[in-house]
Amino acid sequence: MQSNLLKRPLSHAAGGSTITMLHDISWDTTEMAYTGLRVVDLKEGVEYEEHHRDRESCVVLLAGRADVKVSGVAYENLGRRNSPFDRVPTDSVYVPAGHPFRVRARTSLSIAIAYAPTTEGGYAPRLIRAEDNRVERRGKYQNQRLVHNILSDQDQHAHRLLVVEVFTEGGHWSSYPPHKHDRDALPDESFLEEIYYHEIDPPQGFVLQRVYTDQRDIDETFVVHHRDVVLVPRGYHPVGVPDGYASYYLNVMAGPVRIWKFYNDPAHEWILKRA
Repeated sequence: MQSNLLKRPLSHAAGGSTITMLHDISWDTTEMAYTGLRVVDLKEGVEYEEHHRDRESCVVLLAGRADVKVSGVAYENLGRRNSPFDRVPTDSVYVPAGHPFRVRARTSLSIAIAYAPTTEGGYAPRLIRAEDNRVERRGKYQNQRLVHNILSDQDQHAHRLLVVEVFTEGGHWSSYPPHKHDRDALPDESFLEEIYYHEIDPPQGFVLQRVYTDQRDIDETFVVHHRDVVLVPRGYHPVGVPDGYASYYLNVMAGPVRIWKFYNDPAHEWILKRA
């Protein structure tokens, strides 16, 4: 029986054969209260639009090129890569609640749309260029990964949303040592839900992701395939990548306070102290 935390692609043709909705995740259909995600594939020349008054959004161009218009403001010829595994940052667009947006595919296009609930104003639509991503390398030994910070808690351009891309090479672990952020206990730990959208290169591969709590009321390990999603309402959530394959995942995080403060599993934190 499939866990309710693991979501396989829908492969649902929402507009004939020109628009394919791979994932449609929200607080209305899952146990998540603060995070949502859609992943949509568009054929060249096709337009896709949304208008939400109850959420802020971030449109991430996973692969391909597009024009994006938000409340009449046009951002043209966006997109920097043919695949996430080009390993370069991409363009994204932040959309506040109450602003309609439209995406027109200039090429075959794959987009992810991250959501967090809010009806507040105060922020304007914003183009987040590839050059605006804060790029960093984390970890050492078999715990190394490349991170593209699209919407991080170091900028103040969103109410709740945090959006990050992570690349992990074969034979390495990511989101490791296992950490969590499921307690409202600032300054030591913040409460943030998290969604992982996974891609794998080559696509016939898989990664392993475990989600578990200290009490083990959640303790599940998933075989995650190309374009699957894993929900992390709470708990630790490490990812392991088999040799010969590369992992990409898009993280969507949100909670009551837009701060990322995590807590490492004490049983495994010792690895950070190795010379």
